[in-house]
Amino acid sequence: MARFQIYNEVSKPTKEEKEVWKLYFQKGKYIYDNGESEEGYRFIWRRPDGTLQAARGQARIPSKKELLELLDLASVEGWFKDEK
Repeated sequence: MARFQIYNEVSKPTKEEKEVWKLYFQKGKYIYDNGESEEGYRFIWRRPDGTLQAARGQARIPSKKELLELLDLASVEGWFKDEK
């Protein structure tokens, strides 16, 4: 098992008046039960009430367009500036 410590997250703004399920791209640290850790990224859905929908490490990404939009938002925020 592991828990995830969120450093940053991005999602697309919505024009909906009511809360909706939203897909997030997150940067953070995976912390394992054995005490080891590693940094990485994940996609995860957030419910309308703000809680996360953990799904055994899987999050459905609706389209290539949405995937690229989230990556672009993270890039604009400087997430990848130190990576090659």
